[in-house]
Amino acid sequence: MALPAIASYPLPAPGELPENRVAWAVDPARAALLVHDLQKHFLGAFPSGEQPLTGMLGNTGRLLERARGLGMPIVYSAQRGGQTPRQRGLQLDFWGPGVADDADALAVPDEVAPHPGDTVLTKWKYSAFVRTGLSRLLRETGRDQLVVIGVYAHIGVLVTACDAWMQDIQAFVVADAVADFSRDDHDMALRWAAGRCAFVTTTDALFKEF
Repeated sequence: MALPAIASYPLPAPGELPENRVAWAVDPARAALLVHDLQKHFLGAFPSGEQPLTGMLGNTGRLLERARGLGMPIVYSAQRGGQTPRQRGLQLDFWGPGVADDADALAVPDEVAPHPGDTVLTKWKYSAFVRTGLSRLLRETGRDQLVVIGVYAHIGVLVTACDAWMQDIQAFVVADAVADFSRDDHDMALRWAAGRCAFVTTTDALFKEF
């Protein structure tokens, strides 16, 4: 039930993205940026210094810099260490006890870490909306778009994007700023998102919009 050892794989190129069913465009005045579960515990499953980790973190840093410069709300989801079986719920059956109460394992890498003014939400389930203040934060800041980056694409990233859709929030999944257990899982997540609940894009394409 532990996290798998992830082999290196290349991030999707623009010509490899699935066809989107919608033609949404990100508006910085409407959007917030969600950095999903970029804690060292989860990133430790990737080979250090290789793709997809290096590209995903590099693009995450670029997006954070641009979003902060535009005054977009930045939200981090982060799981709590040392959860009790009651707190874990059914995650215990699928993934075991989770991350230990260890400050280093729970930390976000320095190059993409939260800044003063960013919001860090404690995340309990696959969706970053469940038992958090994310929905309220978006309402209070007048945001109805959510750009989602982080790990893992076919689990929390995808479910969060779907949950956004169910709340009439436009979700944008950035294909080269997420990473997954494998390229197959990564591609599956992008296909499902593009066909069912979100707009799939790339970092460079977003930079042409804001």
